[in-house]
Amino acid sequence: MRLPQPADATVYQAFRRIAAANPQRPFLQILPEVAARYGIAPVELSYGRALDAVEAIAARIGAAGYGHGHRAGLLLENRPSFFLTWLALNALGVSVVPINGELRAAELDYLVEHSGLCLAIVLPARVADIAAAAARTGCEVCVVASLDDEADAGLAPRGLSALARAPAAPPLPGAPGIDTECGLLYTSGTTGRPKGCVLPNAYYLIAGEWYLAAGGLCAIRHGEDRLLTPLPMTHMNAMAYSTMAMVLSAGCVVPLDRFHPSGWWDAVRESRATIVHYLGVMPAMLLGAPASDADRAHAVRFGFGAGVDRRHQATFEARFGFPLLEAWAMTETGAGAVVIANHEPRHVGQSCFGRAAPELELRLVDEAGADVADDTPGELLVRAAGEDPRRGFFREYLKDPQATAEAWAGGWFHTGDVVRRDAEGHLYFVDRRKNVIRRSGENIAAVEVESVLRRHPGVREVAVAATPDAVRGDEVLACVVPLEPLDAGARAGFAQALVALCLEHLAYFKAPGWVAFVDALPLTPTQKVQRGELKALAATLPGTPACIDTRALKKRPH
Repeated sequence: MRLPQPADATVYQAFRRIAAANPQRPFLQILPEVAARYGIAPVELSYGRALDAVEAIAARIGAAGYGHGHRAGLLLENRPSFFLTWLALNALGVSVVPINGELRAAELDYLVEHSGLCLAIVLPARVADIAAAAARTGCEVCVVASLDDEADAGLAPRGLSALARAPAAPPLPGAPGIDTECGLLYTSGTTGRPKGCVLPNAYYLIAGEWYLAAGGLCAIRHGEDRLLTPLPMTHMNAMAYSTMAMVLSAGCVVPLDRFHPSGWWDAVRESRATIVHYLGVMPAMLLGAPASDADRAHAVRFGFGAGVDRRHQATFEARFGFPLLEAWAMTETGAGAVVIANHEPRHVGQSCFGRAAPELELRLVDEAGADVADDTPGELLVRAAGEDPRRGFFREYLKDPQATAEAWAGGWFHTGDVVRRDAEGHLYFVDRRKNVIRRSGENIAAVEVESVLRRHPGVREVAVAATPDAVRGDEVLACVVPLEPLDAGARAGFAQALVALCLEHLAYFKAPGWVAFVDALPLTPTQKVQRGELKALAATLPGTPACIDTRALKKRPH
């Protein structure tokens, strides 16, 4: 499969073309339970009606002087107003900066100042927060509330009627095109401050075209599919894959406000979803519910996601009757370097995410940059095949040319992911490179240890990091959030049980040498472990009362 050539120059043009040809087909569905949480009316919005709303919104914003080269922040959750306002801004050449609703003062200050946005369209309850961030950073930002009007199901953000004039003329001449910035998405910042990934129209269009062309077990049916996603529109998967695949195939997007285990299958059935996108934690949570005769009462053909626990994948597929297609991509790589296990054999339960297609070139390298042999873990380096190695990738990290150059050192994008490749070319995820613990010359993947520790029924959450060791360089430290509070005596016994569990399933050196009991893990707004903060925390925990020294239990077997 070759990387497809976009038929349109902008996301808006693609939407307009599809809407004109399919005005009656459903574009967007907001389920009643989602609408109730948002305080709006449920709706199934046709392409024709959505196009009318998009053009009306674009006219309002354009009349206020916003245009090609401006940036606008959107804090609108997964509401209809996000989709419609994004498309309207794209028609004008205004880039959108999706704002995660979980961000608070310091995070908002950074985003507002770093992104250089001049307009923010946000939920009424967050207007003061964004305005305060702009004031604290000295940024001139027009902040308006998007008031979802129940009378028209949220299609006309009434706050735009009072839109102030743009503080400056559009900085770019001419009409927006394929290379115009469409979005600025921030990475989760697990090891430092979030980086702003500049994503042109080509990024989104190629992602959608890739999905349509992938075929195999994830074949898209034009005008028939309904895609249910619990991921936020601040995530590249929801924006670039879910939405663009449905737009380009005249399908229907069904966004949830978030993942609700108890209501998931009701939402799947009510939406008549044929495709679901999933997070790695979802299958385990859904398997926790009692088996039911209704487990296969749905129309889902496949799930698209990443990070499913290897223990649960086969069980889930057998019980619920559809494959979980594990994929790999990053915000930076887009469809320029995406891999998915959409053909058999998928090696279910082995963290396999498929084989590279011909349009992708890759290398697996050791710490010295030398290529590693098959079945040897190495950092994954990628680039697009052909004349343009960055085709489909992000353009750059905003205001950080050094980080951009470092990421592309040697003409390859350095992913930071440790991957193993077998003799047939199948790829298996091992861990993030920065999560690898180097103990006495042995490389230990944090996620491998975490997956075993999670098996203990008394563990609510766990994350593993390196902590300095005078003899071994690093030692394995596990931060554990127990299911129930523990006193000092119980902590020692629990720590020993966790080490015993690891010794049963892992090489002795991978077991934790320290087990620290904590109230919570440091998390990003997207609920990923803040690996940078975790590593800093791990260095301070040994010797504290809640951190148990288990190094004596790590004995080499005779």
